[in-house]
Amino acid sequence: MPAVRPDVLVDAILDAFQDSGASGLLLSAPSRHPRRFAVQTVSGSVEVWVYAWTLTHGGRPSLPDEYRIQMTTVTSPLPFNPKGYTILLGYEPNLKMFGGFDLRRHHRFTTGSPSVQIDIKCIHKALQDGLAFDRKDNDEIAVGVRPDQIVNYIANASELHRLGASAATYGFLVKASALQAITEKELARLPQERRKIVSTINRFSRAACFRQQVLTAYGYRCAVSRLQLRLVDAAHILPVGAEGSTDEIQNGLALSPTFHRAFDNGLVFLDENYIMRINPVKELQLVTLRLDGGLSDVKSLLDKRIHLPPDRRQWPKPAIVHQANEYRRISV
Repeated sequence: MPAVRPDVLVDAILDAFQDSGASGLLLSAPSRHPRRFAVQTVSGSVEVWVYAWTLTHGGRPSLPDEYRIQMTTVTSPLPFNPKGYTILLGYEPNLKMFGGFDLRRHHRFTTGSPSVQIDIKCIHKALQDGLAFDRKDNDEIAVGVRPDQIVNYIANASELHRLGASAATYGFLVKASALQAITEKELARLPQERRKIVSTINRFSRAACFRQQVLTAYGYRCAVSRLQLRLVDAAHILPVGAEGSTDEIQNGLALSPTFHRAFDNGLVFLDENYIMRINPVKELQLVTLRLDGGLSDVKSLLDKRIHLPPDRRQWPKPAIVHQANEYRRISV
């Protein structure tokens, strides 16, 4: 497999930022290492440096599943970003997937064209689970990364590669990313730092699974505006943390960011007939504060049945809708 063009690789990274719910801006030349990005997330803006090459087959018949990056056109040692994150990636263009490598282990290398490997089965597993882990004989961890998990990987790459080298932690990371049950008694065997990273990966994996299932069910289309444009979130009807809240599709809605915030803040609500309506209490508050600009545009999309999944089994459960309205103190 030939290496993809630099602009294709950069576009894949930018698309991954968007799939992760962030936005990215390239700050450097597409062919220059490291590629420098300004990444805006809900938590703020951060600069990310990315060393990235195409993942290609390792070429050894005895290792048919070994894929690698070859770190060409760079010299040792690779500099780190003093103001943010720095990561080392491989990109598999056929699957549109990434492999993440331990930059601390590979930022120094001998002359030539050093390579870093990952098992392609790890990439395949990440396609399903969002994140997957490949532990090598030298205790190094490589991570398969689905594009919608790239921001989560960036924020935790250092701890994942460092702590995942432990066989016990690695086993828990594998279970957490696959959403397999882990008991509190099992977790208690790990030191606090390792428990934290396992819990973090489990939370990310649950959120990614919920997002993918809900957006797929709704055709990546906002239930209210019916727009797609890759600008749609997966919202919980009954919020995370509320008693009875689940990550089932029936507790989800696909909403544009504006309607997602309006829904979470109780400005709009769903009734049990699947009609999205304005909350008159919140409406009056906005009018009183003279912050109702654009409200008429929002209301023009309400008071009609929302866009629903083709499969009725994936529709919101009326009991959940009722409970969510009670939770937000909305009188229907």
